[in-house]
Amino acid sequence: MTTLKVGDKAPAIRSKDQNGEEITLAQFKGKKIVLYFYPKDDTPTCTKEACSLRDGYAKLKKNGYVVLGVSADTEKAHQKFIKKYDLPFTLISDPDHKVLEDYGVWGLKKFMGREFMGIIRTTFVINEKGIIERIIDKVDSGDAAAQILTEA
Repeated sequence: MTTLKVGDKAPAIRSKDQNGEEITLAQFKGKKIVLYFYPKDDTPTCTKEACSLRDGYAKLKKNGYVVLGVSADTEKAHQKFIKKYDLPFTLISDPDHKVLEDYGVWGLKKFMGREFMGIIRTTFVINEKGIIERIIDKVDSGDAAAQILTEA
């Protein structure tokens, strides 16, 4: 579970996007950011969340949001995921878990009686000044875009 709170400065990001291009949070200064963390490309719940954000992308964009997804998947896996589902936003590859750990979303998970380390599905809404405005830790994967817009 993240130790970040609303009002905190969003941790810096320096990683690669799906095309291998360096991406930083500073590139988006002056814009509102939806930074969503998800466990794995092309899995049922993660696909549902990505498609919800895709389907609501025009409204999110109209409301001034930039959407960035983050997982530990490779750039190549991100490319396939984007192509398969026609995703209009950037996916950040974080195989070394630096961004995941900085945001406190790499942690102990439980599934079917098993405990393991993994990505805790979380969405951060960051304002134009780089300050965390909202943290959504109970993400409605099937309605993620509407959840962001209605809680705005």
